[in-house]
Amino acid sequence: MVASCRIFAFCVCFLFLNSIYEGSAQSEEVFPFCYDDRGNYTANSTYNTNLNTLLSNLTSHVEINYGFYNFSYGQNPERVNAIGLCRGDVEPDECRSCLNDSRGNITKSCPNQKEAALWLEKCMLRYSNRTIFGIMDTDPPLYSWYGDNATNVDQFIQVLWNLMDNLKATAASGDSRLKYATGNATASNYQNIYGLVQCTPDLSQQECNDCLDLAFSEARTCCDGRRGARIMAPSCNIKYDYYRFFEQTTVLDPEVPSTNNTSSQGSSNNTGIVIAIVVPTVVVILFLFLCGYLRWRKARKNLLVKEEEKDDEDEIKLAESLQFNLDTIRVATEDFSDSNKLGQGGFGAVYQGRLSDGQMIAVKRLSRESSQGDTEFKNEVLLVAKLQHRNLVRLLGFCLEGSERLLIYEFVPNKSLDYFIFDQTMKAQLDWEMRYKIIRGIARGLLYLHEDSRLRIIHRDLKAGNILLDEEMNPKIADFGMARLVLVDQTQANTGRIVGTYGYMAPEYAMHGQFSVKSDVFSFGILVLEIVSGRKNGGIPYLENEEDLVASAWRNWKEGTAINIVDPSLNNNSRNEMMRCIHMGLLCVQEKSYDRPTMATIMLMLNSHSVSLPVPAEPAFYMNSRSLPEMQSWEYNSIETGSRERIIKSSQESENEASITELYPR
Repeated sequence: MVASCRIFAFCVCFLFLNSIYEGSAQSEEVFPFCYDDRGNYTANSTYNTNLNTLLSNLTSHVEINYGFYNFSYGQNPERVNAIGLCRGDVEPDECRSCLNDSRGNITKSCPNQKEAALWLEKCMLRYSNRTIFGIMDTDPPLYSWYGDNATNVDQFIQVLWNLMDNLKATAASGDSRLKYATGNATASNYQNIYGLVQCTPDLSQQECNDCLDLAFSEARTCCDGRRGARIMAPSCNIKYDYYRFFEQTTVLDPEVPSTNNTSSQGSSNNTGIVIAIVVPTVVVILFLFLCGYLRWRKARKNLLVKEEEKDDEDEIKLAESLQFNLDTIRVATEDFSDSNKLGQGGFGAVYQGRLSDGQMIAVKRLSRESSQGDTEFKNEVLLVAKLQHRNLVRLLGFCLEGSERLLIYEFVPNKSLDYFIFDQTMKAQLDWEMRYKIIRGIARGLLYLHEDSRLRIIHRDLKAGNILLDEEMNPKIADFGMARLVLVDQTQANTGRIVGTYGYMAPEYAMHGQFSVKSDVFSFGILVLEIVSGRKNGGIPYLENEEDLVASAWRNWKEGTAINIVDPSLNNNSRNEMMRCIHMGLLCVQEKSYDRPTMATIMLMLNSHSVSLPVPAEPAFYMNSRSLPEMQSWEYNSIETGSRERIIKSSQESENEASITELYPR
């Protein structure tokens, strides 16, 4: 159960009595996380044996003078890989003791998971059946806060994050032995701030920066204003508090010892002899090094070429294994008969069909008039074929013959979410329990796309019409024609082509072409508000005094009447859960992308009602003058001829004086 696993990604509040003084000792806290969705092992299995062997020899095989090591045992696919990290101020003996304590705790907390992580106060231990060394991993970000609120919050926050930014720069620039930094600062009213940041030393400087940025973002989301907090991720961690909780860090010797002059005296003859010996030796060494470097470059180039050829072969093999014959699809859909037509989208018509073995399928047929062509077709085939999750529509194959481009999916019988949620009759079939189940399913699917799959994918067109419902009303995210694949450690990208649906697009994407996982979070927030209210978000009001869904939700939230936007067809038996979803939806649609929570944090909010939600900032209103400064005419043009774009014009330019023209609405 993924949900039960995510429950452990919780916010633990340490409540201290006023009588506890600064610097008092704290009891040892254990923070385990079991990756339930990444496979289990059984007792007496090869993986269990390898894991026990690895943990039993945890600290005896590896030098941990600098508090970090990685160790593997066994052969694939039952190989176990482990990483351990101690705080930078911990001595070797204490580090070994901490890691040995972690060994017992992690197997007790996660008795049969193939991947698990555990944090103690002074060390972290994780293991997995996949390669984890040299790979930045921020899932999950666990966090805790403690202590009272600062007396002057704004000034405290400014001093705190100036300190943490400086520490981040120091830690990220560390070498392959230690990426760690501590320091302190003083805010107003003599409030002390002690900070610590650390990355696993196998990360590059940029990866360490990115990981710590995420940790900072989580801290700002959960804990701004608190005098103490700790954020723990597999590849990095931060902590700040009002007392000194760390010891002096030992200064590392340089990796390459400098040459020491043992004597400043000596005759000129001795100096000449030394030069005569050293200079030729250095020249020979440099020559040999250059020859070796050139050979290495040539070998590496050949290896890269072979890897690229292998990747191409893998793509071809994948494509061949998924390809359907056109005649097979014609028979299955009765030659694309109107009686089998399920609907029409931006891609073209969608038909249901039945294969010869009785399996039901859904076939998307690219229309010749559609702006989505070979690029989107290839995008969807190669992306979706590599994705496997119960909350994503499964691609069965494709067909590419002549002018026909077809995508063959699993058949999802209950149509799309908008068919139910926006219809006065059909919405009665969705009680609150069903709606909450749909919200959680969509969140799980997005979390998989953003963090848990081996690719990082931004959907870019998340909306009610792209959420399909199976026979048990489980949601499945569909339509990846607009999705973008980004690097795992990439936090933001830009595009000259704005695609998507108004009402669901984040402002930074709609206006500037900047998209990130937080763009999908914005769309998810709109979906949540729509599911709770049973009302479609209009995106941009057509009338000056018309209020869209987000504006209505924000106004009622401020006035303390948020329950007013709940769908009247729902009873109020789950009032608290509904209010929590409205709260979460408003957090997702905040104007600044860095204020929005990640999908991991959203899953935490959905799975644990004990987690406190921060106060949302004002949402992004498209017609808000602050969002669109002095905008008279905007046009989203594509460098690609014939692409469908959303165009915004001033009333003077529009024949019908409408604010929006959508040319080929999806």
